[in-house]
Amino acid sequence: MSSINLTQLEAEARASLLKVHHYAIELDLTRGETEFGSTTTITFEGLGQGETFIDLRAHSISVATLDGVPLELGQAAELEKSGIPLTITEGHHELRIEALCSYSRTGQGLHRFVDPADGEVYLYSQFETADAKRVFACFDQPDLKATYSFAITAPQQWKVITNATMEVTETTGADGKPASLHTGAVDTPLSTYLVAFCAGNYFEVTDTYRGSLTHHAETPADQPHEVEIPMAIYCRQSLAKHLDADTLFTQTKQGFDFYHANFGYAYPFGKYDQLFVPEFNMGAMENAGAVTFRDEYVFSSKVTRYRYERRCDTILHEMAHMWFGDLVTMQWWGDLWLNESFATWAAAISQAEATEFDTAWVTFASVEKSWAYQQDQLPSTHPITADATDIETVEQNFDGITYAKGASVLKQLQAYVGREAFFAGVRKHFATHAFGNATFDDLLAALAEASGRDLSGWAQQWLKTTGVNTLATKVEKDGRRITRLAIEQRGAQPGAGELRDHRVAVGLYSLAPDGVVRRTNRVELDVTGALTEIPEFAGQEADLILINDEDLTYALLELDPASLEFALANIDRIEDPMARSLCWSAAWEMTRAGTMRARDFIALAARGAKHETEIAVLERVLLQATSANARFVDPSWEGHNVALADLLLAGAKETTGDIQLAFVQALSRTPLAESPEALELFAQIAAGESPLPGLEVDEDLRWAALTARIAAGKQEDAKERIDALSAEYRTAASELAALRAQAALPTQDTKDSVFAEITALDNTLSNLQLRHKLEGLRAPGAGPLLQAHNSAAFELALPLWENLSSEVALVTLGGIYPSWDISQEGVQRAAAFLEQDNLPGGLRRVILEGKAEQERALRNRAFDRS
Repeated sequence: MSSINLTQLEAEARASLLKVHHYAIELDLTRGETEFGSTTTITFEGLGQGETFIDLRAHSISVATLDGVPLELGQAAELEKSGIPLTITEGHHELRIEALCSYSRTGQGLHRFVDPADGEVYLYSQFETADAKRVFACFDQPDLKATYSFAITAPQQWKVITNATMEVTETTGADGKPASLHTGAVDTPLSTYLVAFCAGNYFEVTDTYRGSLTHHAETPADQPHEVEIPMAIYCRQSLAKHLDADTLFTQTKQGFDFYHANFGYAYPFGKYDQLFVPEFNMGAMENAGAVTFRDEYVFSSKVTRYRYERRCDTILHEMAHMWFGDLVTMQWWGDLWLNESFATWAAAISQAEATEFDTAWVTFASVEKSWAYQQDQLPSTHPITADATDIETVEQNFDGITYAKGASVLKQLQAYVGREAFFAGVRKHFATHAFGNATFDDLLAALAEASGRDLSGWAQQWLKTTGVNTLATKVEKDGRRITRLAIEQRGAQPGAGELRDHRVAVGLYSLAPDGVVRRTNRVELDVTGALTEIPEFAGQEADLILINDEDLTYALLELDPASLEFALANIDRIEDPMARSLCWSAAWEMTRAGTMRARDFIALAARGAKHETEIAVLERVLLQATSANARFVDPSWEGHNVALADLLLAGAKETTGDIQLAFVQALSRTPLAESPEALELFAQIAAGESPLPGLEVDEDLRWAALTARIAAGKQEDAKERIDALSAEYRTAASELAALRAQAALPTQDTKDSVFAEITALDNTLSNLQLRHKLEGLRAPGAGPLLQAHNSAAFELALPLWENLSSEVALVTLGGIYPSWDISQEGVQRAAAFLEQDNLPGGLRRVILEGKAEQERALRNRAFDRS
């Protein structure tokens, strides 16, 4: 890929040679629409004599001096590949580089966006893992922390938000127009990837957090340490009317209360800004004191409670990073998993205990665990402590292992050592390594000291191995009475088949006379080895025996036949939402494994989904049913699309509120050519009418309805309807929805032209434009029209990988991989591609994962036929 691919060995060598003190960064944002001025003065200490380099990805460099002496600069392409070479001697140095850098449209570096609603320009930065070099010259690795000062020239009406509190004075811009100079300083050491620059005419709302800190090392327990934090929330002007700032501030304060109560260290970065920014690639980014979020989280149309829950989860995830990631930072990206896993775990526990979303662990079990299990069963699975030999390898590992499996393992670790010991170890870790860098071994030592348990074996079992264990119920019964109960553990797969230590709860559930399934008994125990007996339950009665009750460990569940039959027949009667979620999860994992037919999972969803009260679980089940229909159902079952549409229609007609909206949204993502009733429903919605009692029709739902009809080939005046809806809603969201709808047209010419556009190496699509065109290209029912590109995807893969940025390459290749080609020939094409020597690791992984999913779909279709 076209970027500096820093290796771990290079980073270690550079860190051994120098200590960075301070970056003085000057940015000029008044130089036009494509470039900005970047001047950086870096003071650092040489720890010895040797050769190293500084990172910069610039359009041009006008000045580069080390201690006042001009540096020799080679070709721009060579600088991008290997950085600006430096010869270092022991002692103090000052490096100054003046350059012109380019605005980004890919969500990396300094991204520039023009809002189609009002023409306002908005900028934001995104630097993880190593894109700070796109904006200022720097030693772009996490263990070379420094302090910063900022001087940013911007158009006069703009706000500039950084990690620092900024002061504003008048000046003149490079364009000769009146401008503002924004200056500020960060006095606490930060890694380069945590620096933030946002600018534009952002809408702003302010508040203040006031609270107290317990477990504070310097304050007696009976005298709480008082904390006051200025807060602000920003978004585009065109979204201001939709910004529910009061809710966001409430959840932010709840997060601070929880983390201050348990982390023992006051929030360390002064003010706390949260910015909702356009065309963001991820959910959010933990820039110290200036967190950025994707502005789809400012809901301009009605969404379900699940979306609000996920937004709250993201707010708390990024806040946790202020301690774990920003205050104490990983030494190198090999501990990326710990950063993300800790924040994912912390967000779930704080959400469950401090906010209105008190069933957050149920959502975790349904959503995060599902992601982790899927990722961990791919041939590309990796240990939680993953290979991080270079930046390109690291960028492949922002995945379900790094986030969800790691968080699941931390939840297991908390259960293993106990809650109070876990938090005590975390507090010691923060106090010991504040404003520095640390490794997982440092955290493990603190947890071992706090708990008194040797955790080295636990770490080896869980962090150095791959795959997921299966825990199976082994039961002997006399009628409903248990005579013997044990848990059989099977070796982790894929991988070497290791057995692990698990902390689990086992629950007994029975159908009560009032028709509700409730837990009647519970025991918590350690599972070790291949078989663990549970004598406590001998003589007791149960209809359902649920191992891993409360979802304490990370493992697939295999229920005994009687429990499985009971759960599937009574899933809507199970009172406890976590137990119900675990039964849904077990059914889905059986479907993926090819031990439950896809059509039977769809039938289960038809029976139980409309009774599901947890909206997060419902949305996941409907997504899984849709996926099973598209990939795992035997296509010779001619009525399978109609069966799924009927399931979703029934749910939409028989429910209200969020549940109803979830069914309608899922229906819009389903092949509808054979469902006249669904097509008529969406015709009314697209026209702005509400065909169902209580259904709120708005911008997002109208676009979803129109796109569903277009994809089904039932909207003859598609272009006119797209133009009309675009004219009615002149928003950025509408502009993107129109691109998706246009790409969804089910004609060969449309699919061919869209495919050609998104795979062109010189295309000018922004990151979100690319994503929406890909969604339209792959709209429900598009598979037959995409068969023409089964081979082209492999022919284009290497050029795309070599010429596009990492983010764009991964999105593009994942989008054009011919997953619609579920055939032995498709698998063979992927296999032939993988036989090439010297394929880049990231590219090989994309193809390997796609091939594995094709093979799974082939197996499951054959099983569904049975």
